[in-house]
Amino acid sequence: MLITPPADLGLVTTADLVEVELSATSLPTGAPAEAWVHLAVYAARPDIAAIARAQPPAAFAVSSVTGELPVLHGQACWLGQGVPVHENARLLRSAELAEDAAATLGSSDALLLRGNGALTCGSTPGLAVARMWLVEDACRTWLAASASGMLRPMEFSEAESWRAAAEELLPRLWLHLKARVED
Repeated sequence: MLITPPADLGLVTTADLVEVELSATSLPTGAPAEAWVHLAVYAARPDIAAIARAQPPAAFAVSSVTGELPVLHGQACWLGQGVPVHENARLLRSAELAEDAAATLGSSDALLLRGNGALTCGSTPGLAVARMWLVEDACRTWLAASASGMLRPMEFSEAESWRAAAEELLPRLWLHLKARVED
């Protein structure tokens, strides 16, 4: 896999990317310690080709008060049937801790890490990044809706209709987000 080094991502170039063997038992020089969670997710989920890792502010709040983020709106369905929260707030700096987080991810395409942000997956880096944007949006939506005391998660059949359109619509979201940054 290729992973960014532990540096300011705004300054990282293609030449700075670090290659890590998927079967690695130790991390190469220059790889961030969080590479363990990437390796564990790739091992557990062969359908995943890209991972985004970030610290969306609303994810910290949500992961501190619930064990799963339910989907409340259509696009959030592209994260999974719900977004699990990995309860262990330790940094994922070992293969064992990373494997536990990958197990918590399960079949979802997003994972909230209590006290440590979020991880999202996709078939391309762009789709993983689009899902990270959706995690932040879904967390903000959940926080606002939960303040009312009247949460209405999407029904299974409603969520399934949105998930069925993900292959068409999620790439469009990525293109929209990318265009906003390029302007």
